[in-house]
Amino acid sequence: MRIALDVNGGDLGPLATVEGAHLYIKEFDADEVVLVGDRSKIEEQLLSVPEEFHSRMPIVHAPDNIEMNESPTEAIRKKKDSSMVVGLNLHKAREVSAFVSAGHTGAQMAGSLFALGRIHGVKRPGIGTFLPGKKGMVFVIDVGANVDSKPIHLLQFAEMGEIFVRQVFQKNEIKIGLLSIGEEEKKGNELTVAAHQLLKEKLDNFHGNVEGRDILQGTTDIVVCDGFVGNVVLKMVESVTSVLMNLIKQYIGNNIITNIGGFLVRPAFKELKKSYNYEEYGGVPLLGVNGISIICHGNSTATAIYNALKVAKRMKSNSVNERIAKRLSGGKS
Repeated sequence: MRIALDVNGGDLGPLATVEGAHLYIKEFDADEVVLVGDRSKIEEQLLSVPEEFHSRMPIVHAPDNIEMNESPTEAIRKKKDSSMVVGLNLHKAREVSAFVSAGHTGAQMAGSLFALGRIHGVKRPGIGTFLPGKKGMVFVIDVGANVDSKPIHLLQFAEMGEIFVRQVFQKNEIKIGLLSIGEEEKKGNELTVAAHQLLKEKLDNFHGNVEGRDILQGTTDIVVCDGFVGNVVLKMVESVTSVLMNLIKQYIGNNIITNIGGFLVRPAFKELKKSYNYEEYGGVPLLGVNGISIICHGNSTATAIYNALKVAKRMKSNSVNERIAKRLSGGKS
């Protein structure tokens, strides 16, 4: 399998992306990672990678980068030499089987839809993310691809999210919840009430409405919502997790007693941080586009990039897009 990796994108740039690609090809010796970005910067980072791997890390020169403050659609249209556009065009031409980036999320969504199109039957692509839950990670979709959705869109987000989680993370028993302001099926705005009836009719594993507090409790494995609400939830959880970790460190360092206690519970805190760490999941796909476009956290480390590449491989190996097309055309997946 060949995967295109955006080396210019992300806060850590070539330093993290090249090392992440190195970690990946060391494990999967039949695969290639095409490094898309500024050739001179990539070659500089490749000096720290054993030469035996260089043949499976070919470079495609793309000197430009789409900055975070740029308009997504305008940048995609104008910056033809950006690593984002060049990488997506490689995928469009089927020279690679997937594209992975930690760059401008909005540009990746716009560029993926423009270059790859939609899977037949998909009304709108959606992006999900994993949030920490009491019983394991919870997949929330949509978290920003669509700020104005219809009930049919939420149904398709649920169906695509279920296929992704089941196939890529090998989870068999999956419960799906609809985010609302109350458990009762008549609670919520017009969209939520109508979507509840549709999900109830179409999904055998629909749990019903869940509230915001139920996400972290792990009441369901998948939570469906429109992108406006989902993005607010995502940013809130990210900030709360960060604040709590910092407060714990602050209070532990207050005196010798808490310092001793902190030392004793350090292994538990390490496991807790790991379970909440986006690096362990790497990246998530823009589900519904006719290709594999993996969106990574902007601050992705080498470990996160490595895991994002693995997500791309699993999507391809488990025929996620083919299963989505079959499901949405009325067949089973």
